[in-house]
Amino acid sequence: MIASSRILPLLLVAPALAIVALLFVYPLGYSIATAFQDRGGAWTLANFVTAWSFYGRDVGFSALIVLLSTALVGAVAVAIGGYLVLGTTRWAVAALAWLYRWPLFVPFIIAAQCMRTFLAKNGLMNNSLIAAGLMPPEAAQGFLDWRGIVITFVWKQAPFATLMVAGAMAALDRGTIDAARNLGASRLRILLEIVVPQVRPTLMVALILSCVTMMSVLSVPLMLSGQSPTMMTVQMAYRINQHGDYGVANALGLISYLMTALVAWVYLRETLRERAA
Repeated sequence: MIASSRILPLLLVAPALAIVALLFVYPLGYSIATAFQDRGGAWTLANFVTAWSFYGRDVGFSALIVLLSTALVGAVAVAIGGYLVLGTTRWAVAALAWLYRWPLFVPFIIAAQCMRTFLAKNGLMNNSLIAAGLMPPEAAQGFLDWRGIVITFVWKQAPFATLMVAGAMAALDRGTIDAARNLGASRLRILLEIVVPQVRPTLMVALILSCVTMMSVLSVPLMLSGQSPTMMTVQMAYRINQHGDYGVANALGLISYLMTALVAWVYLRETLRERAA
């Protein structure tokens, strides 16, 4: 009876564990192993040497793009979440709460295609500004470069971060906010000095998840920027599709793993330090 009571929970979770092992654990282990192997199967570091010598600039470019996008996502999430919590114009709060969630349901590939037509030199954005008389036609320029990648990342990921941050802000004790208002503090000061410090753990989690997501996206840099340097995901696809070189591609993938792991380690270290204090 005791043995069957122990086996039954294992049988219930076995299908889920098998799927995780087959679709996630095995590919991860295989990619890490092949990153240290040449085409003949011999162990080597040549893949990392090739990855760094050919694509070192792309690694730095990817890190800068993702860090900039993450910072902007955080700023947008705090601004929208703060207005939803502290805003006094009801119709504006209701409209913003309804509008900001839309990009959540748009896949990255659709977002990239939309931004490709929106941010082009003769795209919707420039044509609208010209038609409104806000910009002369000769001043029109395209944003199909690193700026387009950042804009798309921020537009796509800001609602996800805002949803988490706004929920944490709404759950705060209103007593401190009302007390600060009674003492004459502005909404901006309340947001930055009272609200944001209390939701900092939630904000950090949202930013880390956004950072990991943006690091793994292929469609946005592939469709919006044909320039060099570009993001690592594009070069990984290039090594596989053009050269069949899974070793260098997996080496780049392992580098991206380490970059995202570093971000997570910094967060965990700060969290443990705060708890210890």
